[in-house]
Amino acid sequence: MSIWEYANPKKFMQTSGTVLPWVTAASALCLLGGLIWGFFFTPDDYKQGSTVKIIYLHVPAALMAINAWFMMLVASLIWLVRRHHVSALAARAAAPVGVTFTLIALVTGAIWGQPMWGTWWAWDPRLTSFLILFLFYLGYIALWEAIENPDTAADLTSVLCLVGSVFAVLSRYAVNFWNQGLHQGASLSLDKEQNVSNVYWVPLVVCIAGFALLFLTLVLLRTRTEIRARRLHSLLQRERMA
Repeated sequence: MSIWEYANPKKFMQTSGTVLPWVTAASALCLLGGLIWGFFFTPDDYKQGSTVKIIYLHVPAALMAINAWFMMLVASLIWLVRRHHVSALAARAAAPVGVTFTLIALVTGAIWGQPMWGTWWAWDPRLTSFLILFLFYLGYIALWEAIENPDTAADLTSVLCLVGSVFAVLSRYAVNFWNQGLHQGASLSLDKEQNVSNVYWVPLVVCIAGFALLFLTLVLLRTRTEIRARRLHSLLQRERMA
């Protein structure tokens, strides 16, 4: 079986319809379990107090905001190289989900930063690149809506996605590129010295899994909707020509 079989809309609809209920249930289980565990059954931090618990929203949202753009990049490259419509529609479907995660990360970061840094916002390298990524998300969505021809829209938004990937990388690795800045290093790392304590780490991993599964659920749902909308548009065009 080849992965390219799923470029066929019929095959994609059949497979996603089978997978979707399981992914939805798993995302709900992980999200509820992780958030309840994190917010109600973990202790306050000795430095940050109860504000540390915003990590269970902020970190997964920020991580998925960046990874959503990378998923859009892969789908856009597939469209540019192989012209598979499902990949273009999947990239389009992921954008509103990604921008929502980005907004959640920006808002929760400001709420977390105010008591920690004494300010709601700072032109820190990571924060600035993350804000630019948010603007790229808005531009990507607007470009899809502004162009009537779907293939032309897919081409132009794919190019925009390539350019915006620079800021997705900077959002992820800005702390490594620039030593200055208020933002802390990675909460999760292969280096155990940089990881948060296990009492926070375990529920955080569960929350990240929940956000990842939620992203997958929403992208599958929205891609199915995009395919149906494309089919409906084609049928209406045929009726007008008949």
